Amino acid sequence: MTAAPDWKAFRAAYLEDAGLGIALDLSRAAVDPPKGAAPPPDLEAALDAMAALEQGGVANPDEGRQVGHYWLRDPDLAPDAATAAAIRDTVAAVKAFAADVQTGRLTPPGGGHFGDLLLIGIGGSALGPQLADAVLATPDDPLRFHCLDNTDPEGFSRTLERLGNDLGRTLVVVVSKSGGTKETRNGMLAARAAWSAAGRSFPRQAVAVTGPGSELDVLAETEGWLRRFPLPDWVGGRTSQTSVVGLLPMALAGHDVDAFLDGARRMDAWTRSRPAAGNPAARMALAWHHLAGGRGARQMVVLPYRDRLERLSRYLQQLIMESLGKEKDLRGRTVHQGLTVYGNKGSTDQHAYVQQLRDGRDDIFVTFVRVLEDGGDAAAEVEPGVTAGDYLDGFLLGTRQALFEKGRGSLTLTLQRLDAATLGAIIALFERTVGLYASLVGINAYHQPGVEAGKRAAGEVIRLQARILAHLAREPGRFQGAAEIAAGANAAGEVETVFHVLRHLAAQPFRGVTRRPGSEPGGDTFALAAP
Repeated sequence: MTAAPDWKAFRAAYLEDAGLGIALDLSRAAVDPPKGAAPPPDLEAALDAMAALEQGGVANPDEGRQVGHYWLRDPDLAPDAATAAAIRDTVAAVKAFAADVQTGRLTPPGGGHFGDLLLIGIGGSALGPQLADAVLATPDDPLRFHCLDNTDPEGFSRTLERLGNDLGRTLVVVVSKSGGTKETRNGMLAARAAWSAAGRSFPRQAVAVTGPGSELDVLAETEGWLRRFPLPDWVGGRTSQTSVVGLLPMALAGHDVDAFLDGARRMDAWTRSRPAAGNPAARMALAWHHLAGGRGARQMVVLPYRDRLERLSRYLQQLIMESLGKEKDLRGRTVHQGLTVYGNKGSTDQHAYVQQLRDGRDDIFVTFVRVLEDGGDAAAEVEPGVTAGDYLDGFLLGTRQALFEKGRGSLTLTLQRLDAATLGAIIALFERTVGLYASLVGINAYHQPGVEAGKRAAGEVIRLQARILAHLAREPGRFQGAAEIAAGANAAGEVETVFHVLRHLAAQPFRGVTRRPGSEPGGDTFALAAP
């Protein structure tokens, strides 16, 4: 093999907490930063900013909000007694509610026990619970996990059809902090329709997790839902897994929420440590800055070598990209910051895109995630003296070396085992790394103006669709081109969008919109069927 970093260099780049069962190896991260990279930033200043955040400073200046996900696993850090008490009360309420469901003290309207859990949410309200289910679920869980996390009618139907006759024993948890998230509302409406078609009462099987006084909160109170859990405005969606958003599904499925919170709390303690040289989050943030040039010049590929961690890359994609992908810095300057994240799992991806990672463009670095305890039938040999787990670890170490030989940087996160405490620690590690990295590059990690812009634009499209249908209804049966329809719908400058809306409308038979293909691109004509 090509030479690796010498042993002394490795030891200086290796951090481990034996109690947590987690180690971080940065010895393969010392590749040359991209051309034009920013100078090394001040880690100590970033740690100062993080300390101010934890003490209750306004960390999201655009919205004037505190950022308190660190308090969720250690209420003693909360800025006031009322907040600390509310955190403890919510955790106790979650555990009590889950116990009532699991023991049968709380039953479905028809009696018996709840056996399925349907979570309705999107983004951080779904990705964290989905990750936790993938990592922790067993065949013996008291409730089986299902999720509606999009506004896809086919996805709604497929999930609800899988529940089928079990609707009567399915507990529904609807998660939306604002209470107005359209994708979540649409999923809830689809579920309500399924419950109604089955002759069942949706409110008697529904739980709301939302901001106090929100549209969803008012609806749940008015209809008498089973329970309402409050979600404070200082908890962001992508950092909500240690809040009721993540804890409630975990507790209902029988997972150890106390161990999960303890793992996060212990990682928080480690990632507060100074000097920065012994702090894994600070070191990881600095490695990201070095490898990606402080401006996202390289992409991070997340490769966990364990099937149960397959969803980790999707979870980190939101946490990192929504937090770091910003046009403006805190001083209002245009910087177009970000760090692109993608990945799947090893060793699957050695047959997918490792070829390019090693021999293609020098625009990536890899975060390997390694689990030492194999689980399953770990002792079963596939060759004399060799197990499937040996091969899995060998593929990880071999791929890491193959990348290093070509000067491709990597970080390796090693976990002793996969359990609730480890999951909490992983989430806490990446949450703090993101916060520290944001400080290094001077951006607000806790707002998402681009996401809000997308929501506003989607609302405008829905309103445009209504104008298109109204225009077509004025002359039913008459075929018109997209430009004429756009003019009639007061959208002359949006002909392309009008064309795409018309194509979608014409694909739905119930809309009554007919399309006649044109002889050239964009030449289609459309009409609304006569009554």
